[in-house]
Amino acid sequence: MPAPLRHIETTETLPASADVVVIGGGIVGVFAAYYLAKRGMKVALIEKGRIGAEQSSRNWGWCRQQNRDARELPMATKSLDLWERFAADSGEDTGFRRCGLFYLSNDEAELAGWARWRDFARTVGVTTHMLDSAEASERGRATGRIWKGGVFSPTDGIADPANAAPAVARAIMALGGSMHQMCAARGIETEGGRLSAVVTEKGTIRTKLAVMAGGAWASSFCRQFGVRFPQASVRSSILSVSAGAEGLPDALHTAAVSVTRRGDGGYTLAISGRGRIDPTAQQLRFSRQFLPMFLRRWKSLSPGGLEGIRSGHESLTRWRLDEETPMERMRILDPATDASTIRLTHQRALDLFPELRKTTITAAWAGYIDSTPDGVPAIGELSEMPGLILAAGFSGHGFGIGPGAGHLIADLVTGEEPLVDPKPYHPDRLHASVWGKVANF
Repeated sequence: MPAPLRHIETTETLPASADVVVIGGGIVGVFAAYYLAKRGMKVALIEKGRIGAEQSSRNWGWCRQQNRDARELPMATKSLDLWERFAADSGEDTGFRRCGLFYLSNDEAELAGWARWRDFARTVGVTTHMLDSAEASERGRATGRIWKGGVFSPTDGIADPANAAPAVARAIMALGGSMHQMCAARGIETEGGRLSAVVTEKGTIRTKLAVMAGGAWASSFCRQFGVRFPQASVRSSILSVSAGAEGLPDALHTAAVSVTRRGDGGYTLAISGRGRIDPTAQQLRFSRQFLPMFLRRWKSLSPGGLEGIRSGHESLTRWRLDEETPMERMRILDPATDASTIRLTHQRALDLFPELRKTTITAAWAGYIDSTPDGVPAIGELSEMPGLILAAGFSGHGFGIGPGAGHLIADLVTGEEPLVDPKPYHPDRLHASVWGKVANF
């Protein structure tokens, strides 16, 4: 049962040329294309499968500042404003609303960590409220439990993963951009050492600028022209339940399980950070660089199976531009769910919220969360390939910060004042060790 997603019809005929070609129709790719089109550029967006069909529709839908790493927080803050502004400017509905995000805990160390983040957030103008036991227990009364404490971030919110990327895609077409689904970008051509075209399965688009926003496929794509981009994926499994439960918060995190209200009145249920590592050739190639990340997260990760090899997104394959590629054989990454995680997640949710016993499971799905070694996105023009801007490795945070990332990409392309400082995101940082630099998730 795949994740819910609104399908849209897009352009069939490829343009012969474009000012910018955006590769990848996830939330980062569509927002990049949207802000470029708003600036009057001729944009073509290429998607090997369907708009938003991979991780952009398989996430929780959280748009948060709370507990963000200091390097990502400025982009998270800007993104919240951009989510709101997009709806006003385009007339499209992404389901975004500032409902506030709510965290509960009985762990003193966890509460102390949230308090430290609160103190840091104050220095950059972000408001979050620590809750004592009485306040946390009252706000979390639907659990029927007494809690030691919690935190509430009132300006954070959620959007609808099923509708967000398609809504932005419609806005791009309204601005005159072209969108091409079921059309894989096989590679690039160069002239004088710079990018000169993007080659797709349906033809070649002449361009001097391209954006690689291909999610978990980005490293394999970059490998085709000799660029080493360290990237690894974790398979995460979540589920949704029907409407019917009353009195639950819109968005709540606990160490045991997290719940998010969906647009249809049901809920998405997940265990934060839990996932399986499916061994692949790419995983082995970059294993040394990901060791600091693994040591930080090993308690929540488990060995996986052959899903990664079957999917083909992390092979070391080299392909020809006139032959079928792994992306055409696997149009949409739709890995098998981890059945034990689905059962555990559902049971924990029922234990936490007895009201959920009134609901039934409506869907369960898995997705690949692609990460960089330090857990911070890679956004910037590749030194090894002038004209190609990389935007990948969002480490499970891409949906919430998608508008800010897309705006920053458009700034880099057009040379305008960057929305946020781009230096912390530049891919060149990944040439050095990340020991002591792994993001706090």
